Amino acid sequence: MSELVAYSLEDGIATLTLNNGKVNAFSHELIADFNRGLDRAQADSAVVIVTGQPGILSGGYDLKVMMAGPQAAINLVGEGSALARRMLAHPQPIIVACPGHAVAKGAFVLLSADYRIGVEGPFSIGLNEVKIGMTMHHVGITLARDRLTPPAFQRAVINAEMFTPQGAVMAGFLDQVVPPEQLMPTARAVAQQLQKLNPGAHKGTKLKVRKLLLDTLDAAIALDKTTALM
Repeated sequence: MSELVAYSLEDGIATLTLNNGKVNAFSHELIADFNRGLDRAQADSAVVIVTGQPGILSGGYDLKVMMAGPQAAINLVGEGSALARRMLAHPQPIIVACPGHAVAKGAFVLLSADYRIGVEGPFSIGLNEVKIGMTMHHVGITLARDRLTPPAFQRAVINAEMFTPQGAVMAGFLDQVVPPEQLMPTARAVAQQLQKLNPGAHKGTKLKVRKLLLDTLDAAIALDKTTALM
């Protein structure tokens, strides 16, 4: 693990902390570290908490890579899509403790978790792809359609509407919002409750519930490999 994703384990709870500059950009390196963190958490049979830096979970993909050319963008988004699918099928519960903004890939991390906690404050959560000139990828549409409410899905994906933390709860990006100082204590309390689940039953039920979504994501991942984003 590099400094891009810090891993800590305490009382059967693994915390993955994103730390990649001011916006926690999702680069090839951060995605690789994230996957290694999930590998460690799975080996430790740990409930997972994913978080970021004060004020931000992530602002999205690394723009230097995204602007390097169509194939570079397709490759990076493909890695991020595979990570989202992995999160949705991860055998242990995954909680995201969102400390502020969650934009583009940051918001998709929320849509790939089992439980999502945000914080009060002047933060934006949503999918800005259309606003910045990207045609939404098939995986993004699939994730948003599955996790967001129908009205919010249209507004978030087609209109690139950004939501306040409270609005993000109504839309389906978050499950609850707490004061910033309560974020990690609340995440750990949720993790402790999820530790009481039967691990085999949780994994088996998750895979049954999400089978159609995972199958659809597999097809979308394949389709996105040949589809331009810009």
